Amino acid sequence: MIALIHYQAAVLMGSQRWLPPVLLYVTLMGVVIQWDRPLLDSLGVSAAMLLPVAAWLVRISVGAEPTSSRQCTAAAAGPGRVHLSSVLTAYIGASLLGVAGLVYVVSVSDPHSSEGQVNVPVFPAVVAGVLASSACALFGTAVGALCNRPLLRSTAWAVTSTLLGALLVLVVSGSPANAAVRGLVTGSHTGTVNPPWGSAVLSLAVAALATALACTQASRRG
Repeated sequence: MIALIHYQAAVLMGSQRWLPPVLLYVTLMGVVIQWDRPLLDSLGVSAAMLLPVAAWLVRISVGAEPTSSRQCTAAAAGPGRVHLSSVLTAYIGASLLGVAGLVYVVSVSDPHSSEGQVNVPVFPAVVAGVLASSACALFGTAVGALCNRPLLRSTAWAVTSTLLGALLVLVVSGSPANAAVRGLVTGSHTGTVNPPWGSAVLSLAVAALATALACTQASRRG
């Protein structure tokens, strides 16, 4: 699997399709995350921005390889394993972006509450930020896995469903990703850090199920 992920990463980098989502994330981070903004607020916003980027990366990763080349790879390693490597490549890319964003946020943000009256402990806040970013990256991966091939082959349907899915996951109150982001932003008002462990675990389960379904369909369709 490691060799397949390395291969998929090389294909993705060579296609340069990764540039738009990465540039979007970097631009949004530079515009939205301002110097001396409350730390927990910034961590929540950076985690939220990672979700649609992760979904976008999955979309371009599962379609980066030319059809003829993918058929050869699938014949050698199995279509399910090849599809899994594509999804994992996208998730790893989103996670690396999340780490870079987290470092930037900690570097420029103010470790105080929104009103500036309560000190926010940096290490617990970073832990909470890592968990929230993980939850959003995982849910973005799940959205990308469910809304693209092999489950949806139409480009129009895939793009539309990916955008709507990412938006709904962020705004629906029952979503673990929404809960993780909201917990950070809400905690910023009082300077309280509540690491979203439950959201991270649920997001991992959802991403695993969604990826398993997509890989199963890839195997069935050859």
